[in-house]
Amino acid sequence: MEAAVVAKNDEKWGEVPCAFITLKETADISEADIIAFCRDNMAHFKVPKCVIFGPLPKTSTGKIQKFVLREKVSL
Repeated sequence: MEAAVVAKNDEKWGEVPCAFITLKETADISEADIIAFCRDNMAHFKVPKCVIFGPLPKTSTGKIQKFVLREKVSL
């Protein structure tokens, strides 16, 4: 599993966390499960408000391209 978190614009708070997750093919987990786990183990302001599943864009050296993820949530 791979994950990245970027800021998403929000009218009330200004910005809120949005998680992008790549799951293994055998994994069976939902957005609610991820958010519940984060609420139990993290500060509440760090908990992602949305979770998007899919492959993460990477550079040729394997680094996650966060600017591409920010463009996806700003649309």
